[in-house]
Amino acid sequence: MSSERPRLEHKDVIKALRALGFDAQPKKGTSHQHWKFSDSEGTLLHKVTVDEPKSPFGPVLVKSMASQAGLSVKRFYEACLNNKERKKEAAKYQKKKLKK
Repeated sequence: MSSERPRLEHKDVIKALRALGFDAQPKKGTSHQHWKFSDSEGTLLHKVTVDEPKSPFGPVLVKSMASQAGLSVKRFYEACLNNKERKKEAAKYQKKKLKK
């Protein structure tokens, strides 16, 4: 994965998972949040683990969460950067990297 991508904040990952149809599971004495995606019959298709204290998430954790969600890293970033403010921040980061 390219290092040109910005780190993702916990709140952006959670909003994206909700928008993609994942449901939060109850926490059981851990900092990890589990998000599950099931088909209409209740069959578990994907389970994503989000470790809130590790936010902002770097490339390794983003790649892992994308894989768990059954998405490409690019599609996962698109879902997480769906709001205008994060898109502006990402564009600003890209320009900064290009200047170096």
